[in-house]
Amino acid sequence: MAVKLRLRRMGRSKRPLYGIVAADSRSRRDGRFIEDLGRYNPIPEPAEITINEDRLMYWLREGAEPTDTVRAILSSRGLLLRLHLERKGKTAEEVDQELVTWKAAKADKSRSLNVTKADRLREAMAKEKQLAEAKAAELAKLRAEAEARAKAEAEAARAAAEAARAAAAAEAAAAQEAANAAAAADDDAVSAAVVETPEAS
Repeated sequence: MAVKLRLRRMGRSKRPLYGIVAADSRSRRDGRFIEDLGRYNPIPEPAEITINEDRLMYWLREGAEPTDTVRAILSSRGLLLRLHLERKGKTAEEVDQELVTWKAAKADKSRSLNVTKADRLREAMAKEKQLAEAKAAELAKLRAEAEARAKAEAEAARAAAEAARAAAAAEAAAAQEAANAAAAADDDAVSAAVVETPEAS
């Protein structure tokens, strides 16, 4: 008989609770089992796991095959590491020392990775706020660039208009000077003609 270590669905609708059981691989998921070995509650964060480590180690030593989910649960509790070290011929003291080191490293790592739903929501809000601020800054930059460009174009248009007015004024002044010079020349010619004309006798 092939023994499997697997989850057995318990709880109520939409509130799952799983029992960790040793069962015949031919049995149904929620059917007969050989021994109840613990509970797995995935609802809280982090998930709640209670297991009978001695009996689980017994079944693992007897060759029971865990399913993928149960394997992940056992790995998170260090039972598979304990089994691996025992199979390598380590003494109980060496196994315990290795497990203490592993649990300390795991605790340090979990402190940095243990994120709850509220933390994820807070992080998402912070990211959204950061994106909104970046977008607002980009829009402000584009608006400032557009205003600067419009101002530069207005300044250029004003300078061109002033230059055109100055050119027109200079042209008008030159035309006026030319007209004045022509009028002065005509006056001089008339005066010369009057001087040269003999008086009537």
